[in-house]
Amino acid sequence: MNTTPGKHDDPGLRFFGKVTAAVTHDIKNSLATINENAGLLTDLAAMAARGKPLDPERVNALALRIMDQVKRADGLLKSMNRFAHSVDDAVRKVDLNETLRLLADLSVRQAAMSGATLVVQPSATPVEVETSPFGLLNALFGCLEAAMAAAGRGSSIDLRPEKTAAGTCVHFGPLPADAVSDPEPGLADAIGARLIKNTAAKTLTLMFADR
Repeated sequence: MNTTPGKHDDPGLRFFGKVTAAVTHDIKNSLATINENAGLLTDLAAMAARGKPLDPERVNALALRIMDQVKRADGLLKSMNRFAHSVDDAVRKVDLNETLRLLADLSVRQAAMSGATLVVQPSATPVEVETSPFGLLNALFGCLEAAMAAAGRGSSIDLRPEKTAAGTCVHFGPLPADAVSDPEPGLADAIGARLIKNTAAKTLTLMFADR
C-alpha cells in the first residue's frame, strides 16, 4: 500500500475526484447565490411590513435570479447523475455525441480556469463505440486537459467525433499539436484506443480501431 502523501495511484479515482470537486463547487456557488437573493427578498418583505412600498421590478429581478440558479444547479446535478451512472456497465455501446456533451458539461469549471471555451461539434448521425463508459470519459478528460493546456487562455477548442475508414475517433482542436503534452499514460490503452497528435490538422485525436 502506498502511504506516501501525494496523488492517488488510481487514475480513475483521481478523475472522479476532479470532476466531483469541480461540479460540487459550482453547485455550492449556485446555492450561495440563491441564499443571497432569498435574503434580499426577506429584507424587502421586512421593509414592506414597516410600510415601505415594494418595488415589483426589483422583486421580479430577484426571483428570476433565483430561478436561473435553480436551473443551473439542476443541470449540474443531472450531469453528475449521468456521470455516476457511467460505472453501471463495464462495457457497452456509447454515443460519442452524447458523451462529448456530458464531458463539456462536467468540464465547465476546468475550462473557465484555463480560459478556454469548449465547443461540441456533434456529427449529423450517431457515432458509437463499444467500450467502458467511465474509462472513455476518463480518457477524453485527459485529452481535454492536455488540449486546454496547449491551447492557452482565450482559445476555443472544438470537440468533434468522426467515423473514418481508419476507425472511430474524437478530435480536439484547433491547437498547437506539437506543443501538446501527453495525457496520463494508459488511459487510451485501457479502452482499446490510441492517441494521435496531428500537427498538420492541429488536433489531438483519440482513435478506436473498428472491430
